[in-house]
Amino acid sequence: MTDSPQSGANQPSHPKDTLTMRIFAGLVLGFGAGLVMYYSRVAFPDAMFAAWVQEYLIDGVFLVFGKIFVNLLKLMIVPLVLVSLICGVIASEESKSLGRLGSKTFVLYLLTTGVAITLALVVAQIFDPGAGADLSADFEPYAVKERPPFVQVLINIFPDNPMQAMAEGNMLQVIVFAILVGIALNHTGQHGRRIGAIFEDLNVVVMKLVQLIMQLAPYGVFFLVGKVFAEQGIDLLKGLGAYMGCVLLALALHFTLTYLGILTLVARLNPLIFMRKMRAAQMFAFSTASSAATMPVTMGIVEKKLGVRNSVASFTIPLGTTINMDGTAIMQGVATVFIASAYGIELGMAEFVTVIATATLASIGTAAVPSAGMITLAMVLGQVGLPAEAIGLILGVDRILDMVRTAVNITGDAVVTCTVAHSEGALDQAIFDDPDVVEVQPG
Repeated sequence: MTDSPQSGANQPSHPKDTLTMRIFAGLVLGFGAGLVMYYSRVAFPDAMFAAWVQEYLIDGVFLVFGKIFVNLLKLMIVPLVLVSLICGVIASEESKSLGRLGSKTFVLYLLTTGVAITLALVVAQIFDPGAGADLSADFEPYAVKERPPFVQVLINIFPDNPMQAMAEGNMLQVIVFAILVGIALNHTGQHGRRIGAIFEDLNVVVMKLVQLIMQLAPYGVFFLVGKVFAEQGIDLLKGLGAYMGCVLLALALHFTLTYLGILTLVARLNPLIFMRKMRAAQMFAFSTASSAATMPVTMGIVEKKLGVRNSVASFTIPLGTTINMDGTAIMQGVATVFIASAYGIELGMAEFVTVIATATLASIGTAAVPSAGMITLAMVLGQVGLPAEAIGLILGVDRILDMVRTAVNITGDAVVTCTVAHSEGALDQAIFDDPDVVEVQPG
């Protein structure tokens, strides 16, 4: 990545790398501290020291600071989804002047996200990654509420009081409200453009706030992971290993079956050539864990190496950076099943449908910055009645998965771009097929 000509894009990678190391350090230290507390209580169950560890450390310091970090994550749910989604709708609505291009792009992105979350739920159901971790004793007894009729569920999606929806964290209603606001802004002429510019500025501020909160992630990981292992011991690693394996398997299946399948069967393009030319962007995405930071590299490769016209790439790549979060959707699907299983909560078909719908819609409002998926995961968990605090179970290992799924996300952006461009006659086949072309400008 040091060879990349995008020197400006490379500069932000250093603090991200530092944050990665700090999060790993928090994970390791939390793991170690948790095991020390766990085995000290096991070795001396009747000693005053064991009671002190339980009362002042596990149920005191680690509980308090862990919950504070979770609250900060939950703090960002409404502003992040509201502002990001309005900006995403503004971008998508502007594309409708391009006719078929806008429709094809938007549908393909949402379709692949729906496939991703469905595939993740299937994989997680088959392998049951949370079976090795029984965490049901960590929370008060959980009573599954009786779900309202399907008709009422549909009615409840549409808010009668958006302020109340935001105050209560009813994210499906917030999403619908944000979409309606975005559509209205695009039909209000100059006034709408002025307000839209304000939301764009707000989006920058919100993303910066997300980044500031994520600076606390190493400490949050330390306290959350430390408390979990202090309660559960070493056996929890089995569950985390199974969780990571399920996420990586779902990502690999989505990458090969969905993305390369679309490229081969729909666009009729050679997937091997595509993979060779996308390698640099994938490595950059892996190192930064940010679709936004990778966007200039992705766009340059799509135009110069894959032969897509700028008129298409300049729309599809930024839009994909905003709404195409298939990797995040996969993580959320596997994490939901993992957490539910770990807490002994059975999810039914209605909950699975809710997860698919919520994660698909939430992908539109997921910021293209590292670990923002953790914030929208709290929203998905809330929609099916699972505790948001359980995010601490996976946050420590999520940084590795975040890198992988970011590489998958930008690959999806490029696949949709090439597919749409090919269908619109905006892809230069000679440039795409030439393995040596680097600087030739398409069309």
